Amino acid sequence: MRYAFRLAELLGHTPDRRKRPGTIKSIVEHTGLDRHQVASLLKNEAKYIPLDALSRLCDYLIDHGYATADQLPGALFQINAENFWELLARRGDIEIVIGVRQNDGDDSPENATVVASDSVLFGELLNGVSTLGGAAKHKTNVEGEDGKPAEVPMPDRLQQTLVWSPGQVTLEDARERATEVFEGFVEATGDRGLVCIGSVKSNPVVELMFSDAFGCTPFVTEDDVDDVSARSCPFFLRYRDSDPKPGAASAGVRLSKNEDAPEPGFYYEKDDGTWAYAGGKGKDSALVFYIFREALGRLDMVLSGFSGRATRLLAKTLAIRGEEFWPPVYEHGGMQVGAYLVQYENTDTKPSRDDLLYNPGGAAQIMPLSRKALERRLSKR
Repeated sequence: MRYAFRLAELLGHTPDRRKRPGTIKSIVEHTGLDRHQVASLLKNEAKYIPLDALSRLCDYLIDHGYATADQLPGALFQINAENFWELLARRGDIEIVIGVRQNDGDDSPENATVVASDSVLFGELLNGVSTLGGAAKHKTNVEGEDGKPAEVPMPDRLQQTLVWSPGQVTLEDARERATEVFEGFVEATGDRGLVCIGSVKSNPVVELMFSDAFGCTPFVTEDDVDDVSARSCPFFLRYRDSDPKPGAASAGVRLSKNEDAPEPGFYYEKDDGTWAYAGGKGKDSALVFYIFREALGRLDMVLSGFSGRATRLLAKTLAIRGEEFWPPVYEHGGMQVGAYLVQYENTDTKPSRDDLLYNPGGAAQIMPLSRKALERRLSKR
């Protein structure tokens, strides 16, 4: 069993230097602890904590109203997840964001719709969280140390949030709504998760999430970088020619000024810095990305199929092979990052109604993305 130290979460401390209200200085002055030790504890990087230091931190939290004596020291510790679905289920609050489109006709809310494939994935996400991907029934048959059935983690709250898909309203309105949702999540405190369903083509919060993770400017294309190595994200969605093409650091039509991306779909960086295409004849692809900041109890996740069919197939893959999206590809400094492309075979036949009603599926190859590529970019953050 692995624990995380929740000091930053209890204090509402953020890694953003612009938003730090002298947290470290306040703790040091009150407790007499070393500044570097406090910084390490806030980042959940400390290998151990002396009992004396733990006692002083508890005094600080009580004196400043962050916790009560009966809550400590337990409130400072949290059990970390041991699989993909548990990572979600252990969050206190989960907000699931879906893009909506406007049908032809008037602009009333009653005329807005969610795409069927996104709804299928949304349903599977709810099922996976509530049943731990089918493993919850086995946990209830296992006794804990106290002789009672083992705990089955479950969020206190599940919330669905809708944002405008690009092309349905003005880009300014779509981005304003997406920014409102994402900033609300980032500025909140407590153990929480934000899950975006869809790609940047349908859900602009996806672009904000990638930009926050990799330190790029949201909604600004990187198609014009001099070399593909200068791209901020280690993966890239190439729009179809017929797609709406909102400006994005994580998507576009070229890898760089001098390197084309001839086919639509997902591209990704390899260990050696070269890029590969995840598509091909008769193939489709989907992306699973998550970043969990242990000290903050904050989970950001994107579940994105390149096409509607890939989105439905991803729902099925998560249902039956969710364990293969664990463990995280990259871990450092209390941060866990999972990044996977899922490649589907035999998808070149014309979609039919049966694809929606029965989702017959396709052979799936789950490919963890390059740890080195992730490290190259995240180590700069």
